[in-house]
Amino acid sequence: MALSKKPVTGMKDILPQEMQIRDYAIGVIKETYGKFGFTSIETPCVEHIANLTSRQGGDNEKLIFKILKRGEKLNVAQAQTEEEVVDGGLRYDLTVPLVRFYANNAAQLPSPFKALQMGNVWRADRPQRGRYRQFMQCDIDILGEPSNLAEIELILATTTTLGRLGFQNFQIRINDRRILKAMAAYSGFPEESYDSVFIILDKIDKIGLEGVRQELSEAGFAREAVDRYVELYEGLFQENAQGSARERVAGLARALEGVLEPEVSKNLEEIIESVEAAGSAAFEMVFDPTLVRGMSYYTGTIFEIAMPQLGISCGGGGRYDKMVGKFIGTDVPACGFSIGFERIILLLTESGFQVPSQPQKVAYLIEKGVEGQALGEVIAKAQAARAEGTQVLVARMIKNKKFQKEQLTREGYQEFVEIYRESLKF
Repeated sequence: MALSKKPVTGMKDILPQEMQIRDYAIGVIKETYGKFGFTSIETPCVEHIANLTSRQGGDNEKLIFKILKRGEKLNVAQAQTEEEVVDGGLRYDLTVPLVRFYANNAAQLPSPFKALQMGNVWRADRPQRGRYRQFMQCDIDILGEPSNLAEIELILATTTTLGRLGFQNFQIRINDRRILKAMAAYSGFPEESYDSVFIILDKIDKIGLEGVRQELSEAGFAREAVDRYVELYEGLFQENAQGSARERVAGLARALEGVLEPEVSKNLEEIIESVEAAGSAAFEMVFDPTLVRGMSYYTGTIFEIAMPQLGISCGGGGRYDKMVGKFIGTDVPACGFSIGFERIILLLTESGFQVPSQPQKVAYLIEKGVEGQALGEVIAKAQAARAEGTQVLVARMIKNKKFQKEQLTREGYQEFVEIYRESLKF
């Protein structure tokens, strides 16, 4: 059987030029988050299937790469259900593994615990621009902090990091799941249908408010509830349309008086005020009452990075105070923020981003006949240059020397030293 040169559909090879940008971005991210007190951890790429299918991952649970049992445990012939042949899966995000990690190791961790994770995740999704079936996630989470200090720190750390990577004029869109529920209750939707309502509302960027009205009606919801829901949003978009994020939160609180708990809007206003006062990057806080976020484990504040000029989002997160309790029986406050690493890298690459302050890159191209003691002398010279901070590539010279140099130039090599056997002159 002939071997295939193609990678698995929806996954990609990473060339050196992109890898250089990725390594630089990872360095900036880790350094910046470290200054905010986040510490790195790592979890396995494979999780128990029960953890991955706990009905907290939304539609992502439909996209799991599942792993069959091995050896005597695998009996396909007699199996009647999937559970009898599957016991693991590739993680679809980093939050579920983090919660399991915390449940197992909480006694050895500080409180609050500020975690940084960077690693690949897998989803059997439809590949498209900037989205692959294997991709890296970059998460920061704070566990054990019940106050909005967690949200403030997460947003400031993330915006500072994006600023250091050169991004400007982006937005942090913010909302609260409790606001979404209050708006649904105000409109008269039955509580058991909230998630279905939110799934339709989440499409508003694609289908508009009238499209939301139509889909809610087609889903069989009462016309009175649908009309009231849409009218509430129309009022929000018209009133304080040009107002600040805090003014829009206050306007919504007035509209939902008696339905929305006052501390919810107060909490949101405090987060916005604190971030705006302390933020160092060029970004805007935007209150977005249509922001849903797909994961059902969110319990409170939710946020998303939006880049309006590009028409895309580049990350998000929120508070998930009930998730740890599913493992240990006692709820632990938790909040996290994830940068859309692959989209960030795509934007940097397409903008022609150049990695700054790299060491000088020199290529020693050695003629084929240079060997023995002479080769040892060349290697010694390269080692000495490396010790002084120069990046040195030692390689044999090929026949098409011009093509070889062109390739190395694309990889950032600025100087070439040609070494011939007749005279070892540098």
